[in-house]
Order: sequence, then C-alpha cells, then structure tokens
Amino acid sequence: MADFSIPLAGMQRAEDLLNRTAERLASLPLSTSDAPVDTVDLSAEMVALIEARNMMAVNVKAAQTADEMARRTLDLLG
Repeated sequence: MADFSIPLAGMQRAEDLLNRTAERLASLPLSTSDAPVDTVDLSAEMVALIEARNMMAVNVKAAQTADEMARRTLDLLG
C-alpha cells in the first residue's frame, strides 16, 4: 500500500515550525513603556507562518496523491 511516512514527517515538521513561530509571537512584550524590550522580527515570523502553511499544504497533497495512486492501482488489479 501507499507509504505515508514521508508526507506525515513533512506535516510534523510544518507543525513544529508553526509551534515555534507561535511561541515567539506569543512572547512579544505588551509593555508600552520606554524601557528597552526584546523585539521579534514580525516579517520573519510572518514568512515562517507562510512557510509552515505551504509545507503543510504540500504534504497533504502528497498524501492525497499517494492515496489516489493506491486506489487506482487496486482498481486496475481488481
């Protein structure tokens, strides 16, 4: 049957990237004082979010394609 280990591993990497990015965004300071605070590069974080979304979409499509190929192979053999 179809081997889903590669798309599943890709989905896991996308999830990990999303979680790391979300943690960095969640750590943004809410202070409006003039005290110096650590900053997060929002453009880099947005790129990471888009990258995670695209990684997930590609791996979902790979899993769907593998499933469709397996289904068609069974139809041809059956």
